[in-house]
Amino acid sequence: MTEFKQASDYKVPAVEKAVRPGAILRVALLALVLTATTGAFILFRDQLENQVVLGVLGVLAMVGIFFLVSAFIGFIEIMPQSRQDELARAFLDGHPNGALITGRKGNIIYANKAYAALTGSQGKKAVQSLETLLSHHADSNEALYRLFSSLREGKSGYEEFRLPKPLGGGADINAGGHWYRLSARVLPLEDSAKNPLYIWLISDITRERDTQESYFRELQSAIDYLDHAPAGFFSSDRRGKIQYLNATLADWLGLDLTSFHPGSYAIGDLVAGEGLALIQSVSPDPGHKKTATLDLDLRKVNGQSLPVRLVHQVALGRDGKPGESRTIVLGREPQAANDQNDSAAAARFNRFFNNTPMAIASVDGNGRILRTNASFLRMFSSVVSRDEMEKGALFELVVAENDRQALASALDSARGRQSDIAPFESRHPVEEGRYFRFYVNAVIDQSDEAPEEAAIIYAVETTAQKELEQQMAQTQKMNAVGTLAGGIAHDFNNVLTAILLSSDHLLLQARQSDATFADLMEIKRNANRAAVLVRQLLAFSRKQTMRPTVLNLTDVVGDLRMLVDRLTSTNVKLEIDYGRDLWPVKTDLSQFEQVLINLCVNARDAMPEGGTITIRTRNVQAGDVADMNLRGLPPEDFVMVAVEDTGTGMSQEIMDKIFEPFFTTKEVGKGTGLGLAMVYGIVTQSGGYIFPESEVGKGTIFRLFLPRFVPEVQPVQTIEGQVVAQAAPAPAASSAKDEDIDLTGKSAVVLLVEDEEAVRRGGKRMLETRGYEVHEAGSGVEALEVMEELEGKVDIVVSDVVMPEMDGPTLLRELRKTYGPDLKFIFVSGYAEDAFAKNLPEDAKFGFLPKPFSLKQLAAAVREMLDS
Repeated sequence: MTEFKQASDYKVPAVEKAVRPGAILRVALLALVLTATTGAFILFRDQLENQVVLGVLGVLAMVGIFFLVSAFIGFIEIMPQSRQDELARAFLDGHPNGALITGRKGNIIYANKAYAALTGSQGKKAVQSLETLLSHHADSNEALYRLFSSLREGKSGYEEFRLPKPLGGGADINAGGHWYRLSARVLPLEDSAKNPLYIWLISDITRERDTQESYFRELQSAIDYLDHAPAGFFSSDRRGKIQYLNATLADWLGLDLTSFHPGSYAIGDLVAGEGLALIQSVSPDPGHKKTATLDLDLRKVNGQSLPVRLVHQVALGRDGKPGESRTIVLGREPQAANDQNDSAAAARFNRFFNNTPMAIASVDGNGRILRTNASFLRMFSSVVSRDEMEKGALFELVVAENDRQALASALDSARGRQSDIAPFESRHPVEEGRYFRFYVNAVIDQSDEAPEEAAIIYAVETTAQKELEQQMAQTQKMNAVGTLAGGIAHDFNNVLTAILLSSDHLLLQARQSDATFADLMEIKRNANRAAVLVRQLLAFSRKQTMRPTVLNLTDVVGDLRMLVDRLTSTNVKLEIDYGRDLWPVKTDLSQFEQVLINLCVNARDAMPEGGTITIRTRNVQAGDVADMNLRGLPPEDFVMVAVEDTGTGMSQEIMDKIFEPFFTTKEVGKGTGLGLAMVYGIVTQSGGYIFPESEVGKGTIFRLFLPRFVPEVQPVQTIEGQVVAQAAPAPAASSAKDEDIDLTGKSAVVLLVEDEEAVRRGGKRMLETRGYEVHEAGSGVEALEVMEELEGKVDIVVSDVVMPEMDGPTLLRELRKTYGPDLKFIFVSGYAEDAFAKNLPEDAKFGFLPKPFSLKQLAAAVREMLDS
């Protein structure tokens, strides 16, 4: 290798071609002036007087003598050189690297002696250009070409290349390849744009390369030693992402090192059970490091546990932010059956102690925490840290302030070594909504390791249990209220049916000019209003009559848009966000329209100052249900309808009661409190779910989830073979005299079975006015007796569903046994037909008439069934 020489060895340049275009121009101009002056003297010598000539020559002689003397003593330089030029030349002449200045075409203008020595051009041998030296080898030639290309673009650069032999030959000519670094840049001269000059620096970096390769080999050896050490090792950054793990640990865990890259795993991915809480609890003081020994389990790729001991070191920055960690992993092989040494037993105990799912802590007589397991650190990390516990933190910190008296009482019992100490419950002191049950056991025999130990406290989180209890209590309350509402509605329907039938009977006998006609119409109108309230109660109890059909909610919402616009005020804006390709659903169209209208009206009332109501529809796949974090929503395909407002919002206290019947936040007389109860009933009876969310001051959103309808191969009927005869419930008040079809009896025999006397009497009278022969019975048992007396000569049976002794479905089954399956039958009930149809034979044929009903509805149902 060519050794670097001292700077004094390179003071004389090997090549220097002075290029001073300004100085040459000035010398040429001076010569031209002198020549012209001499010629003038020769041409005009006859015209000039001798005295003038002698005077001029004397002056010139004096100037010449002064110039020669000044130049001799150094006062004047013929071609002055600036101080900067001297510094630049001194720098290049003394530079230890080879320096070369070339023109645009590569012609050499300057080369220092270091360049000559490096390239073997010393003495009489001519200095060779870079192109001559480097063009014989592909690597160096390509490097030179790339640098020339960069220089032509005005950019600087450098290249490193290897030559099989040194440029200047020498004693080590056969010592192997040599590495060189060649850099180039454009000299910043005034005319560099037209005549650019390039400066090149070339140096021998063979020793530097050898040093790097030696360091790399040593580093590879060190990594190899670390990779195959008998202990595992990993390091992580401040985010807990693993930046390095050795081959030993990867082999223990079954990881493929070829697929590992820094940050692809976190510490939590490798630690099993609650071990992560132990690792995170190691926290040094700011600006310091801390090392802890931890016994825990790691998780293999196949899911198995690997018992290990960690020597874990963590650094903490001066700003308090967590730093990097270094961890040694020591394997703990299973001990033999007869190996009962203390260290093995302690390791096994630590493993079980830290992996138990409940939090465990030992305390002294004053309630100071002595020792905890990993679950305790995880559950209460936001309340007390490991360092605080090591400094004597009290256990009462993890108990809500209201329950600390119960803890003190339990600790008193533990100090007295009582065996039965009642557990107590408490919420988390910081995180609301989290609850725990604490069990306190007295320490009877203190160990030598912890003689001050007075009690062992176990903490079990009961948050999920509390939520289930609250949900169950709410469900039971709703079911109880629903049962009560359904029972009230059933009895009230009987009363309304009697009122409607009686009013229709009186209207048949009255003329519109009569004074009582208006009063009768008012009675019927108010009876119909009461029927609407009854239907809302039945909707809440999920017992109202529904006629489900397959719907596309895009069409349903679109059809309702104009109606909702009219219901909302001018300062409320309605926006609809339609989902694409919505799946079909199956529900009652009119009932679902009531749901949307009710939610939109409530949203309008929640925005007295104006705002925006947004209706969204979306498909929700089964796989996306879990991500929505909605408790109770099964993983199935749903169509979601969301109604959102920007109103005042609701508090949690109100949210807990919004679906209860008769609960309302509106002023007296402005709401019945049945709107959301009806919404809840209709959605749930359709097989769907409803989830409200609200925040005070930010608005409310109701999300409805209806199950996706998937048609079966065979035609689907609600009940196979059923013939339905139903008129619209609760008709608008109108005269009973307006008959559109022939509803006369035509001598048909009807058996009317009804336990409510007023309804039975009114129905019998109404059917008889239509020409039917009507026989009545007050129960199912009485109906069987009447059928037997009539020898089965009955054309149709109209029966209530809920009756004492024998209900309607049982009556139908008994009549089919004696009189065959073709007996025409109509059920009358205030409940939905699905509530009783499931108890009937699959081939049962029957009609259904919901209560309350009018005379026209009763006559139409009977007539249609007879005609079928």
